[in-house]
Amino acid sequence: MLVCSVVLPLVTALGLVLGGPSAGRADAASVCAGRPAKTVAFKTGELRVYKNRSYACATAVAKKSGPRRTMSVTLQARGGSPVVDRGRYTKQAGPVTVHALNRCVRASATISGKSGSTGWILC
Repeated sequence: MLVCSVVLPLVTALGLVLGGPSAGRADAASVCAGRPAKTVAFKTGELRVYKNRSYACATAVAKKSGPRRTMSVTLQARGGSPVVDRGRYTKQAGPVTVHALNRCVRASATISGKSGSTGWILC
């Protein structure tokens, strides 16, 4: 009986951590913590930037999923080095995260040769 009272809550918690009932939905908002701060649309997709108290996060999301194509997303806090995710993806590059407490950040994304960027934001 003691084993069931310990194991069942652990299994339930693990199900919630791994996704629970909504695990089938794949939206870009779920890959970055925080509130949406800026979205930059461009011809082949969009750059999405999120912010919470201490961190900024960015993803590049293609308008349509399809065959693998070159994508990249870059995020840089002022005074820091850029963090880059570059590769051949079907739908999304990123997320990339930087510590951004009291610092401006800039982000850029490229999908199939088309790009968008934010300039310095969240200052």
